Amino acid sequence: MSKKIKKAIISLSDKSEIKLILNTLKKHKVNIISTGGTSKVIKKLGYKCTEISEYTNTDEILDGRVKTLHPKLYAGILSKRENNNHKKELKKNNYNEIDLVIVNFYPFEKTLKSTKNHNKLVENIDIGGPTLVRAAAKNYKHTTVITSPHQYREFILDLEKNKGATSLEFRKKLSQEAFNLTAYYDSVISEYLNIKNNIHFPQKQTIHGNLIEVLRYGENPHQQSAIYSKHDNLGISQLSGKKLSYNNYNDIYAALNVSQTLPKNIGTVIVKHSNPCGVSVNKSKIESYKEALACDPISAFGGIVSCNFKINEKIALELNKIFLEVVIGLGFDKDSIKILKKKKNLRLIDASKLKENNLVNIVSNFDSLLLQSIDKKKFTKNDFRVVTKIKPSKKILNDLIFAFNVCRNVKSNAIVLTKDSSTVGIGSGQPSRLDSCRIAIEKMRKFQKINKDDLILGASDAFFPFVDGIETLVQNGVGAIIQPSGSIRDKEIIKFADKVGIILVFSNTRHFKH
Repeated sequence: MSKKIKKAIISLSDKSEIKLILNTLKKHKVNIISTGGTSKVIKKLGYKCTEISEYTNTDEILDGRVKTLHPKLYAGILSKRENNNHKKELKKNNYNEIDLVIVNFYPFEKTLKSTKNHNKLVENIDIGGPTLVRAAAKNYKHTTVITSPHQYREFILDLEKNKGATSLEFRKKLSQEAFNLTAYYDSVISEYLNIKNNIHFPQKQTIHGNLIEVLRYGENPHQQSAIYSKHDNLGISQLSGKKLSYNNYNDIYAALNVSQTLPKNIGTVIVKHSNPCGVSVNKSKIESYKEALACDPISAFGGIVSCNFKINEKIALELNKIFLEVVIGLGFDKDSIKILKKKKNLRLIDASKLKENNLVNIVSNFDSLLLQSIDKKKFTKNDFRVVTKIKPSKKILNDLIFAFNVCRNVKSNAIVLTKDSSTVGIGSGQPSRLDSCRIAIEKMRKFQKINKDDLILGASDAFFPFVDGIETLVQNGVGAIIQPSGSIRDKEIIKFADKVGIILVFSNTRHFKH
């Protein structure tokens, strides 16, 4: 069912490409009604329009807060054209049908990025715009609603195709997009107010996002997938390589979470299946990468490398020696890009503009949302207690904190073994913490040359419930351990540590990761 367009309302905050739409409406002899600011632009461009206050015979009031909230507009938008009673009521009140609504909203989200002034933000909460859009979207059988300049060209094509009318299918599509927009717009405002009022878990929760990309598939080919962001972009940019997959994104974020715990512009992280398999902090960029790779070179094959620094030619040559899916850097110099691009499928990701601004982690199952605040606690020495007779040096304590930072980003149960701020063995994702200890030790024995005098440090994401876990680590050369407190057997653990002469440090916080 096509619907001839005779009368339109235009009210825009984004007036880009307005001339394009005005040319088309003039061609099809559409009468335009417009709000104050938009009408001035329309007239300045040389087109005719009637101001809304003139059309409704009611002045805009309250500094423009009330200008489109009038029954003459909404009756024209919402009337059912085939309903005789509606026709009679329009005629009785001297109201006309309105066939087209072109509206975009006050830029609340854009304003939110530029100011913290609450009063200014409140004034950028649009009332009339979303109301017009919802009315037109509800009555899509008869009314066309345009909410973005991105829709103009498609609208023009449909109008030309239908000789000044729009098709029902097109109006349905625009209606769906309109309700998505109003829901998104309100959710941004809702989130802002929740944050301002320190409400973490409101009675009603709405999560908004912009579609960034529909992915080839999810974790497996039979699963559909897409990635959304609360922002216009992800804060990371792909410079080269194949299209990113669901698993690539999952691994990229896992790697970046570890990288962000490292010192500024120092350190390398290697991730496979969202688990770290090698992490090293070394002022030498090349040594940092080599040490991370040495932790588990087999698992690193086909993995993701995240360099917490700008990648140069020397690093690029090393990276190209093995098969990798993704390389992340805080920028790339020209020579490194030339070298890495030789592998056409290798995905290069620039994370130099990534900001730490996510507040909530979300897991969804069975039509439910499981929300929690993020685990990005910045550790200080006050977060830890030395509980043994033997005390760590400043360097050893810093190395233990490094191990603990890595450990909290490993799937639970997690055990991380380190030497000189580099991982030498990682045990992850086991139902038994003792099994994780054994895996970490096995990795260390397989890939590392450990001397008797080397101090091996161990980290656990949660407390050891029994002495057997720590005993296994000590028997295999671990001389200092960091773990959360909280077990009913903490005293037994401390007693054992003192007996065998190792350093034991307790954390005040546990760090499970599932």
